[in-house]
Amino acid sequence: MLAFPLTTLIAAVVEGVFGYPERAYRLIKHPVVWQGNFITALDRGLNRQTASRSVRVASGGVATVALSVVPSVCAMLVARLCRSNPVICGVLASSCVAQRSLYEHVEAVALALESDGLEAGRYAVSMIVGRDPSALDEAAICRAAIESLAENFSDGVVAPLVWCFAFGLPGGVFYKAINTADSMIGHRNTRYEAFGKCAARVDDLINIPASRLAALWLVLAAWCGGLDWREALRTVWKDASHHRSPNAGWPEGALAGALGLSIGGPRVYDGELNAVHWVGRGRRDLTSADIRAALQLYRRACFLQGAVLGGLSLASFIQKQKRHVR
Repeated sequence: MLAFPLTTLIAAVVEGVFGYPERAYRLIKHPVVWQGNFITALDRGLNRQTASRSVRVASGGVATVALSVVPSVCAMLVARLCRSNPVICGVLASSCVAQRSLYEHVEAVALALESDGLEAGRYAVSMIVGRDPSALDEAAICRAAIESLAENFSDGVVAPLVWCFAFGLPGGVFYKAINTADSMIGHRNTRYEAFGKCAARVDDLINIPASRLAALWLVLAAWCGGLDWREALRTVWKDASHHRSPNAGWPEGALAGALGLSIGGPRVYDGELNAVHWVGRGRRDLTSADIRAALQLYRRACFLQGAVLGGLSLASFIQKQKRHVR
């Protein structure tokens, strides 16, 4: 029996078409903001800089359990109250997905470069990446935007839908809580290397299926769009394992190979130059046109994902009708 395909389809469609309503944000903020506030409170209460490393790792584990269990239990209660109604749960689960907002943030980088130049592009890309924007030229800005698009397609779009498909609204909420925690405390710096270790490891683990699936969607989208899907596969095969992340290299490799680009490479974080492996063997002198080509491939991949969810929803409906006939 299929899990929650209709709930997942509704979540994807609602967020893709409407995003998160501005009025709702003004009234109640966003669930990610709620989770962020919870994480901040746990950080202040448990992350003692004077404690030993082992104690801080254990404290981070307690925080990770708390911030994943509390929102998930709340989501389970909501799902039970509405009897797992796919429309209600799907609309609520749409807040866990970021396909429309991701498109808008990455497109903003291309628009800034095209209309206002390099400084505007640096500012726009600083909204979606953590590297020092002052050290980026136009090509580096475009690479950063495309890398963010690929990585966040996996952990901001595919992953929450995978977990929602498997476990419904609570699954999507659980994933989003862990992913938000990783983005806030899963950093390799003095404050969070120990405390955020558990959140970072759990996030890596729960993103494994989605990163592989995201690469598949991009390869299929390349094939449908007449792009070099074979090179996309080859790049994933050759470069994904060399990426510093166990997951990000999969969608990045697929996107870079399909478009004939080379992304990644050295970048500056907190004033320090980090040696990062290049992904792909194509052009490195990227422009805003390459961002737009990447966005087009991304949209096609999202459409394919939605089409498959639609097919699975139809199959689930037919299966239920057969059981009723019996």
